[in-house]
Amino acid sequence: MIPRWPPSGRSVIVGVAGGSGSGKTTVAQAIIDALNPDQVGWLAHDAYYKDLADRPFEERIKVNFDHPDSLETELLIKHLSALRSGEPVEIPVYDFAEHLRTAAVSVLEPKPVVVLEGILVLSDRLLREQMDLKIFVDTESDVRLMRRLRRDVADRGRTVETVLDQWETMVRPMHLQFVEPSKRYADLILPDGYSEAGVGTVVRMIRDVASG
Repeated sequence: MIPRWPPSGRSVIVGVAGGSGSGKTTVAQAIIDALNPDQVGWLAHDAYYKDLADRPFEERIKVNFDHPDSLETELLIKHLSALRSGEPVEIPVYDFAEHLRTAAVSVLEPKPVVVLEGILVLSDRLLREQMDLKIFVDTESDVRLMRRLRRDVADRGRTVETVLDQWETMVRPMHLQFVEPSKRYADLILPDGYSEAGVGTVVRMIRDVASG
């Protein structure tokens, strides 16, 4: 078990990064389940995509959503700081089919542990400085492409052609430029994606920090 809020007066922030389709979400959910879902908050970096409501749909679909500039990371940093201070935050809700930030928000209350997940969470220095632990989920590119293809077609209303085009022109280049280099900042790299042993190691590290 982990201490109830607040451990040592603040939340423990755990960053989980990795390429698109690497299994970050699976790892993050396994961490939460292993610790205690009631005591762990979850933040997804891609909830903080910038609002593009001032652009027509034809322009929105051309935006490079794998580039750091597509995200309002400054707001995320403010939210992490607020959670550390014991204040709830209102997380944006993003519509991935329309490429728009909706009017709705999701309220996250302060928790002893906050898991922050996203492909670019280790690429920003100021964001890294908010983290107590930094995890990188490392998975082969062909596996990641298959997972991305299934997800975007099934859950985000994309076609196979558009997913493959986006992968070639944006996802892969941005992975090589920003995501892959960011793993050098990780405290722990999980090779081949999710594993029970890897998650167990992460959970022990979180408990050590939370009780320290």
